[in-house]
Amino acid sequence: MTTATGTLPGPHRGRSSRSERARLPAHELLGVAVQGLRTRKLRAALSALGIAIGIGAMVAVVGVSSSAQANLLAEIDSLGTNLLTVSPGTTFLGQNETLPDTAVPMIARMQSVLDDAAIYQLSENVYRTPYVPAEQTGGIGVDAAGDNLPQVVGTTLASGRFLNPVSDRYPEAVLGAQAASVLQINQVGGHVMVYLGNRWFVVVGILKPVVLDSSLDSTVFISLPVAEKLFGTQPNPSEIYVRANQNHVVGVSNLLAGTADPQNASGVNVSRPSNVLEARAAAKGQFTTLLLGLGAVALLVGAIGIANIMVISVLERRGEIGLRRALGATRRHIAVQFLTESALLAAIGGLAGLALGAGATEIYAVGKNEPFVVPLYALIAAPAAGFVIGALAGLYPAMKAARLSPTEALRA
Repeated sequence: MTTATGTLPGPHRGRSSRSERARLPAHELLGVAVQGLRTRKLRAALSALGIAIGIGAMVAVVGVSSSAQANLLAEIDSLGTNLLTVSPGTTFLGQNETLPDTAVPMIARMQSVLDDAAIYQLSENVYRTPYVPAEQTGGIGVDAAGDNLPQVVGTTLASGRFLNPVSDRYPEAVLGAQAASVLQINQVGGHVMVYLGNRWFVVVGILKPVVLDSSLDSTVFISLPVAEKLFGTQPNPSEIYVRANQNHVVGVSNLLAGTADPQNASGVNVSRPSNVLEARAAAKGQFTTLLLGLGAVALLVGAIGIANIMVISVLERRGEIGLRRALGATRRHIAVQFLTESALLAAIGGLAGLALGAGATEIYAVGKNEPFVVPLYALIAAPAAGFVIGALAGLYPAMKAARLSPTEALRA
């Protein structure tokens, strides 16, 4: 049944108008929330700072870790993942096996092997002068090596040159990066010498750090013919470095042990140094999880701070709440208003934290000369996490505000 104007009876119009009043437009809601925060700027800023510190710490942890991992993986890619190492294993009784002197030429004949180089361990020590006590070795080892070792292991010279045919006739030495630091030798030239095996050796070169095998950094290298002549070194390699065709690394790895020592393949260890570095990168990722947990604790403290500030705000603004209720605002309006204020406050803190974390990552990356990397998920999650945390922190204050009756609020 309709009236003359074709409209519904009064009761239906009343329900419709109440439904319209229950809905608060988004732009009005946002304006009310912003106004509530602007009236207490210092308090809002300090509350947002707690969230910013927590979010910033988490973004910085993720960014710094990602930058370090990206740098390490880039180094691995530039050096190649096709380096394999062959070394003697141990017997069941714990005795060291010995690689035959034919291992290097046999491996060089393998199909899909691009290059190989061996080192031969000596029992001699090296010192800056003969007056250094014998027990103060500085952890420096001595190896004999071929002239192609740097190119096989993926390093270059920081100063001077590497061993060459001249080094096969004269006592010349090349220092690893760490060995040069311990011996306090920064560059070659001017007859720089070291005291090795009770003999003087001329230092002709210093290597840059070897990323794929850091043990070579604390080593001094001499030529194998000189080692055989002066120290009676046997031509049994202590380690062989093999560069394989990138597409056949697994196949070459499976055949290396039997090729190096056909009589005792089980006594040969074959490894891939890049796998160790990749595992190190993964370990950094696991350590990041711990640091993220610490950042989450800071974030929780910030959320508690927002909840506390919003509760105080509800108590201080009871007059405002009562006036709005008297003018027609529903409980839902009041609850949504305070919930929006809390979420907006935390979202602002999240954006500020994102800026802080990205800035800290940039400073780290520039200082370490590493790529600047902040994962996309961190860029999205930072403000989103702030918004969600703010909403949760403001849930109780919003409910408390909504439960206030207009008369009680106005009386306060």
